[in-house]
Amino acid sequence: MTAVPLSNLLPDLIEDLARPGIKWQVVAVVASAALGWLAARVIRRLLPRARDGEGGFLRIGAESFLAVLAPLIVVGLLDAAKYILIANHIHINLVRVAMPVFTSLAAIRAVFYLLRRVFGRRGELGAAFVTFEKMFALLVWLGVALYITGMWDDVYAFLDSREIRIGKLHPSIAEILQGGLSVVVLLMLALWAGAALEERLMGMAGLHTSLKVMLARMSRALLILVAVLLCLPLMGLDLTVLSVFGGAFGVGLGLGMQRIASNYVSGFIILLERSLSIGDMISVDKYTGKITNINTRYTVLQGLDGVETVLPNEMLISGPVQNQSLSSRCVRGFTRILVAHGSDLTVVMPLLLQQAVGTPRVLAQPAPGVGLNRFAPEGYEVELGFWIGDPENGLGGVVSEVNKKIYALVQSGQIKLATNVLDVRLLDKELPTPVSRMAQTEAT
Repeated sequence: MTAVPLSNLLPDLIEDLARPGIKWQVVAVVASAALGWLAARVIRRLLPRARDGEGGFLRIGAESFLAVLAPLIVVGLLDAAKYILIANHIHINLVRVAMPVFTSLAAIRAVFYLLRRVFGRRGELGAAFVTFEKMFALLVWLGVALYITGMWDDVYAFLDSREIRIGKLHPSIAEILQGGLSVVVLLMLALWAGAALEERLMGMAGLHTSLKVMLARMSRALLILVAVLLCLPLMGLDLTVLSVFGGAFGVGLGLGMQRIASNYVSGFIILLERSLSIGDMISVDKYTGKITNINTRYTVLQGLDGVETVLPNEMLISGPVQNQSLSSRCVRGFTRILVAHGSDLTVVMPLLLQQAVGTPRVLAQPAPGVGLNRFAPEGYEVELGFWIGDPENGLGGVVSEVNKKIYALVQSGQIKLATNVLDVRLLDKELPTPVSRMAQTEAT
């Protein structure tokens, strides 16, 4: 903005209001705004067509660009209108005022889009986040106002003349603000690129889930590292400071970060060897549930009751883990009943088998089976076993359905359950009464 001095823009604009050419400037601004918004709306309608087929990467870029598409088109049309007006010897002060306004609107929309894409993906935005957006928009519009009124050069010169001593460095306030802004922009672009790349990788059907997660995590870490390396020269820092940071980081690992480093290494091992994947049903220690997310430091396990448990990755490497869907998603469930003595097992067992065959979620192959477990004093213990192919939905619902069908057979009398019988017997031998015992004692 400092390259184009605009100290006389506002007075010139006021003078243009009295000239006949002002109407053509108004027409140029209004027409550019209308055509820009119309073109953006048409592109928005055409975008869903690109979702079909193999235009995934192009679609991600188009969706990202839609947030700032309309004001950018308006700026482009205003720039073209500026040259047309100059060719017809018409002043362009109103157009010069409109261009930074729409450019600032594009910048605000771009920042809002990046922030919401990176930090607002897991739910609604908090009040602090919305407040930050409002403060950012206020600062941008304040800068536009300073730029239009011609005060921007004076403010920048004042900030550039004030230096701050940081060791051997003497950066000005303007340089610090420029460096900070560059760092924020580069990091936001790196996070946005990582999020877009992760979305693209997770949509590829040909890759294993663990490989997708690993590539997404490594690409995001690499993008952030590149952004940091680019930020250091912009802030006036030498790259040799990384050697000092590396030494401090090594000392930190040796003193108190062993577990953290172990969790990160364990996370990459899990993703590389593919022993665990998102969607697997596992049991580790006292926790059982479905893996919903694998990060480089921890893994999120969602139980059948909906409670999520954050497990350090080291726990999944150093201890035994039961994976119900590693090589096969078939899981066996069963229910046991105790039938009464005298029941005809050749009739009861096929009857029980029929109840499992017709139950939803029970697989036909492997087929359900019935077996005689043991002979109990009360009756015969019979076990009905079956297989399901969706362990992430749990076994409780299927077992309940099978038990309800067996209950209906018991109610109809087709199956008789065993009952505990208490056998109480009284001895026939006559016991001495308290009176006789007292007489026997006195005689003695």
